[in-house]
Amino acid sequence: MSERPTHLEPSKLGTKEYWNKLYTNELANNSSNPSDIGTVWFDDSDAEAKILEFLSARTDLSRPDTTFLDLGCGNGSLLFSLREVDDDDDEDDGDEAQEKPAGPWTGRMLGIDYSPQSVALANQIASSRDKDEVARMSFQEWDILAGSYSDILTASEADGWDVILDKGTFDAISLSDNQDAQGRRICEGYRERVLPLVKQGGYSSLRAVIGRKRS
Repeated sequence: MSERPTHLEPSKLGTKEYWNKLYTNELANNSSNPSDIGTVWFDDSDAEAKILEFLSARTDLSRPDTTFLDLGCGNGSLLFSLREVDDDDDEDDGDEAQEKPAGPWTGRMLGIDYSPQSVALANQIASSRDKDEVARMSFQEWDILAGSYSDILTASEADGWDVILDKGTFDAISLSDNQDAQGRRICEGYRERVLPLVKQGGYSSLRAVIGRKRS
């Protein structure tokens, strides 16, 4: 029987206070300079590009209709990048590239975050963008580990979302020393909280490294 992985050492990045302060500052910066959207986490490792590559390889996902739920959306950069996909570079790659779907993902998108300042920043950035680019996209405050499912599993997403995205949020949760009602570090409850959000046959992508299909 394999041993349980050792927990990460707690850090300020695992506290809500840290993120509220960070996004309060980034919200003020964006108000003064709309071109300053704040930090794009894991940009140094091309995390968003890797997520887009992973999604582009899923031929069973329809770009006009696939729904996305972004867990811990921050400034919304990941969802915005899905609407900015440009496949022109594939035109020179031959017949194989031409078989790939092209264009942006335009289905329903929801970004959630437990920091109200994060949600305010994402909404502020969205308001400065072309209306067509942010159509069917919204951001709202919701706690992954404690929020009511009825708040985000509504209407056409009542049975779950096609794709669940997480770019760094699990990392932050793993850096929290908070415990749940069972006395576990809260990161141990992440999987059981996220699975009900994924539609049967849908996908979850965790920080562009792990992609699992729910069966």
